[in-house]
Amino acid sequence: MTIKDTPEQCEVRATDTPFVGNKTSVRTDDVVMPDGSVVRRDYQVHPGSVAVLALDDEDRVLLIKQYRHPVRQKLWEIPAGLLDIPGENPLHAAQRELYEEAHVKAEDWRVLTDVYTTPGGCDEAVRIFLARNLSEADGERFEVEDEEADMEHARMPVDELVRAVLAGELHNNCLVVGALSLAAARSGDGLDALRPAEAPWPARPFES
Repeated sequence: MTIKDTPEQCEVRATDTPFVGNKTSVRTDDVVMPDGSVVRRDYQVHPGSVAVLALDDEDRVLLIKQYRHPVRQKLWEIPAGLLDIPGENPLHAAQRELYEEAHVKAEDWRVLTDVYTTPGGCDEAVRIFLARNLSEADGERFEVEDEEADMEHARMPVDELVRAVLAGELHNNCLVVGALSLAAARSGDGLDALRPAEAPWPARPFES
């Protein structure tokens, strides 16, 4: 048996959108289950996101720290952001986020992993990139606001980052998945065997 996620679409008898927010909304579907029962499922509709694990020449990962109101904490994270434009190339979005949040550019880009953050209650899909050969971006720094206004920056060696994740000291989803995926890729076929930066992404199709 092949262990691999597969597309599946249960019948939806009725649907409603009781809440529409600035970036996301909430949808309510009446869904026919495999046993024939009809159940109501509420979930957040999300445009999708990208995140960047940026690895420098000293084997350190670029981190940012910002306030996250739903969990009432300031979290260390990797640069990330929404796919604001439908059909936007996720690589272009990732390059933009790395510039805006860290004023950094990268010459080598790979797909590290693709994840659904909380598939039981949200349709958000995230593509996490590995970015290498880093340098400071050209031009003026991007002007940040809101949660990003007091953003902190740091660089942490990969081994220390993995230790902190496993010790329960770091909790951001993209950081945790990215750090452990990086460690797994290194112990497997190596970073150069990762998928190319513009590999297909069925969860959020895009044009090259």
